[in-house]
Amino acid sequence: MLQQLIEQCQLGNGFAQRRLYDQYANRLFRIGLRYVRHDADAEEVLMNAFLKIFRSLHGFVYRDDKALEAWMKRVVTNEALQFLRAKQVLPLLTEVDPDDPPVTQTDLPDAHLDAEQIYDLIRQLPPGYRTVFNLYAIDGYSHREIAEQLCISENTSKSQLSKARALLQSWLTTNGYEHESRRTS
Repeated sequence: MLQQLIEQCQLGNGFAQRRLYDQYANRLFRIGLRYVRHDADAEEVLMNAFLKIFRSLHGFVYRDDKALEAWMKRVVTNEALQFLRAKQVLPLLTEVDPDDPPVTQTDLPDAHLDAEQIYDLIRQLPPGYRTVFNLYAIDGYSHREIAEQLCISENTSKSQLSKARALLQSWLTTNGYEHESRRTS
């Protein structure tokens, strides 16, 4: 079914392109939103990514649904990084931006976080931390790959990841959340 949809998209069928967009837009939007903070920016990333997807689809060889989705996720991720570079958010920041709102008790639950709350915390990280954290911890890139993509050293990538994790842990601890292994009986 999806393979036929891709074939129709490759032929320039607008109805098929709309169906592909409708099927993946929400998931891909959320990927863009992991990298950029504002919905409008994520929407711009998504639109630019879909333009690239439709322009490049003629060269895409369908293997399976997962390969298609992985390819589209890479396009969105690359578009988000390009957006951040254009807005001069990258190169990476090494310190927390004082203009970033602090995470307060009302932002977190007392003890258990669901995926949406973790997602919101990651979005509050400073751009450099957030970018490396997403690339490494969520998208599975190595520090070498991150360094190449962001034109930084591997050590800078490792440092940004470490600082992102430390900041997330600090926010969680400050707001009463501790990892099970750290709790005392």
